Amino acid sequence: MTTDTLAMEIKRVEASRIHEVDFDNLVFGRHYSDHMFVADYINGEWTNLQIVPYANLSLSPATAALHYGQAIFEGMKAYKNEAGEPLMFRPLDNWARFNKSAARMCMPEVPEEIFMGGLTELLRTDAAWIPTTPDSSLYIRPYMFSTDAYIGVKPSDTYKFIIFTGPVGKYYSKPPRVKVEQHYIRAAEGGVGAAKCAGNYGGSLYPARLAQQQGYDQIIWTDARDHAFVEESGTMNVMFVIDGKLITPATSDTILNGITRNSIVDIAHHWNMPVEERKVSVKEVIDALKEGRLEAAFGAGTAVVVSPFGVIGFEGTDYELPAVTEGSFASRVKDFLTDIRTGKTEDPFGWVVKA
Repeated sequence: MTTDTLAMEIKRVEASRIHEVDFDNLVFGRHYSDHMFVADYINGEWTNLQIVPYANLSLSPATAALHYGQAIFEGMKAYKNEAGEPLMFRPLDNWARFNKSAARMCMPEVPEEIFMGGLTELLRTDAAWIPTTPDSSLYIRPYMFSTDAYIGVKPSDTYKFIIFTGPVGKYYSKPPRVKVEQHYIRAAEGGVGAAKCAGNYGGSLYPARLAQQQGYDQIIWTDARDHAFVEESGTMNVMFVIDGKLITPATSDTILNGITRNSIVDIAHHWNMPVEERKVSVKEVIDALKEGRLEAAFGAGTAVVVSPFGVIGFEGTDYELPAVTEGSFASRVKDFLTDIRTGKTEDPFGWVVKA
């Protein structure tokens, strides 16, 4: 079966809501496109493939996901090239990671033809929603949750897979102030830190709120055992440029295998820049800051793309980071990624897929 021959029902909206959106002033995560793709897992197979108007769901109060947390998701983006064609960035990497999360959470895999077929048809249906203003894109949210109406701790027998989209602008309006977290943890070895599951984010909200009350925008998570090593930062992986080298924590079962992160590592190699993927100690980062050897520290992720930090807070001291210049690695890699995603420059990696 190919994505072009995937059998699905398409129900279009009677009237689009697109005129309600100010595309020149997009707020992240507040607007949703006209349609969504839905599929149900019943009796061991995916069925009821449909594109329908974006609408609320009707669920039993006993829906398993609401009680036992069997829920996973992905974050992706689509852009338009100069010819107005929808472009997806590394969608098969998201599909592969989605299924790894599914396996960790005892959920069924979504076949490639359903994931890609539903996504492609959805983007074609709502192509008008893909913005073209600077720093904007169409955010894509595939997710799956258990749907058994059953109270009991066991994997569900039924699931719902949905993809919806929405136009977005910048995630952060200014360089975020981040705090090194030394008490709470995001993930521990043997846990679900490498899965993109809902519970990872629910558990992060309270320590993030405490940090926000202290004037920070986000947390840099550290290892669960000693709080000595950098892991990731809320919505993004963390990367540093120290002594001319790109240094980032190696992915593990406590760190999400970020697609934007991996893209930046590949670009650095392409540019013959030294790259180290390894454990990164908090002390190493702070010492490099104090000694003027840290050129940049930034978050990398689908939502934020490349987001240089403005301040790193550690043990009661706020360390100002160097201002980002046009020629800095963070600026150049962000621009290069944007140009690849929008078809403005050659894609030497084969990452971009037309819808």
